Amino acid sequence: MKVASYNIHKCRGVDGMVRPERIIAVVKEIGADLVALQEVDHRIGTRSGLLNPAMIESETGLKLLIQSDVVDGHGWHGNALLVRGEPLHYHRSRLHLPGIEPRGAVFAELDLGEGPFRVIAVHLGLLRRSRLLQTKAILDAFLGLKPMPTIMLGDFNEWRRVRHSALAVLEPVFGLLPVLASFPSRLPFFPMDRILDWPPGLITHLTVHNTPLAQLASDHLPLVAEVNLKSVLPEVQFTG
Repeated sequence: MKVASYNIHKCRGVDGMVRPERIIAVVKEIGADLVALQEVDHRIGTRSGLLNPAMIESETGLKLLIQSDVVDGHGWHGNALLVRGEPLHYHRSRLHLPGIEPRGAVFAELDLGEGPFRVIAVHLGLLRRSRLLQTKAILDAFLGLKPMPTIMLGDFNEWRRVRHSALAVLEPVFGLLPVLASFPSRLPFFPMDRILDWPPGLITHLTVHNTPLAQLASDHLPLVAEVNLKSVLPEVQFTG
């Protein structure tokens, strides 16, 4: 199974133009079975979605799982999910995250035909103190759930390494966090976007989707992972 995380920057490319069709074209390039999107809605006003769900499905074969309660909205604090086909099982909950800015995380339990797994889609805050509170809240919520193969992915807004990182609280459970530069898209230097797995070993390959179109369509490059759910025994238990 291929999964991806993509901050679409409200469909505004590095040329300043808002072009949702470019975002959809990048998603088509990736060819993933599940994509976590960030910044999918207008930030002010009605907060309606910026993408066309029918176009997404016709161009990519992916279905938009809407997280918003707003009419024509797509995301939960900007977080939305795309999945290939109709899930055999889908249940989601939403978590308000602490901090100065309004932020949230989506917890979704899915079966896309490869077996049950959990996705945690996040977009953390710009302030380090907020990110510390947010990662703690996400981890506490995760540890309170039944054990299930889990992929956490999104824009973590964190570039610091090791002990200076607000993500350090996750490492005792999710293992050493991967570091791949995905921002800014034209000359990626900062590892803002992450894909994590529990238990470690679910992800067999991780890469940045760096194409000419992806460099133009958003200020972030997508992060893509190959996931093997069959590498995890069903009786696996939490170690953290």
